[in-house]
Amino acid sequence: MRFIHLADVHLGMQPDLRRDWSQERAKEIWRTFEDVVNQCEEESIDLLLIAGDLFHKQPLLRELKEVNYLFKRLTKTHVVLMAGNHDYISQTSNYMNFPWAEHVHMFYEEELTEIYIQELNTRVFGLSYFTRDITEPKYHQPVLLNNQEISILLAHGGDEKDIPIDRKIIESLGYTYVALGHIHKPALFTNQMAYSGSLEPLDKTEVGEHGYIQGEITKVGDEFHTDIKFIPCSRRQYIPLVLEVQPHMTGLEVMDGIREQIRLKGMNHIYSITLEGARDVDISFDEDEILSLGHIAQVEDLTIPDYNFDELRFENKDNIIGMYIDKIQSLEYEDEVIDRALYLGVKALMKLK
Repeated sequence: MRFIHLADVHLGMQPDLRRDWSQERAKEIWRTFEDVVNQCEEESIDLLLIAGDLFHKQPLLRELKEVNYLFKRLTKTHVVLMAGNHDYISQTSNYMNFPWAEHVHMFYEEELTEIYIQELNTRVFGLSYFTRDITEPKYHQPVLLNNQEISILLAHGGDEKDIPIDRKIIESLGYTYVALGHIHKPALFTNQMAYSGSLEPLDKTEVGEHGYIQGEITKVGDEFHTDIKFIPCSRRQYIPLVLEVQPHMTGLEVMDGIREQIRLKGMNHIYSITLEGARDVDISFDEDEILSLGHIAQVEDLTIPDYNFDELRFENKDNIIGMYIDKIQSLEYEDEVIDRALYLGVKALMKLK
């Protein structure tokens, strides 16, 4: 039995609000999801597992119709999905009584239940969120498994507010595979348990590759054997880019350095720029100019002016600047801490002066 496991698609989300590319990112989330559904058809995948948060919030009826249309194009794939903490089933949720395609199965219980797919000899256990937060460890309870069937747990959670998960307990329950959602970074713990992560990265903290899990379950003797692999598929990545500034560098030289790193890593990606090191005291950096270089989500200037503190102390020995330098240099801390305190303090005092 071949399956694809994905989670945390967050259809309807618009990442990086107020950035020029924000609306395009919202469309890309839909396109990437459609790509994976198409992949199910092209590769004759038996089962598509969606471990919660298919939508970023309560789905609109038109959004459900669009998703169901994509599922209707599948001729070889069963779909099993659950509602997560973002798209939980409220009293007025459009999930309720929605007429899914015949091969689409959704959990409509808030306690652990099961869906049996006879032609796949597969029983999927799961539930759906009916409130935003659930603090009970609902997946830890043992279930009666038939060792002649494939058994899958579809689970969304893993923190204190959203169904705590103890992996050791889950592993001991004997599922053939555990398809996890809620944590947006992919994590393959064993061949039997994994977080797929989000299909697309959704903010600047979600660095690295994003995609889905593809797996195959085969019968080996009297036991089922699971093999899984992570498939990257996101259209973009969030990439932290650090540039070490030297005192001899001009503002234009720093801009060229940023521009070159972006060119090498890819203009399509979204960057968080951090400037570190020491700069000439007469040089400053224009954040708007840096933002204009590409898809820049954030600029952080951690550079410090390259003051000569011995000269500054001598020139200001009779005022507060000299006294401040004397005091800080007499403290017993690591050099990095002393240097940072000197730079920040002197910078503030020079402005006052």
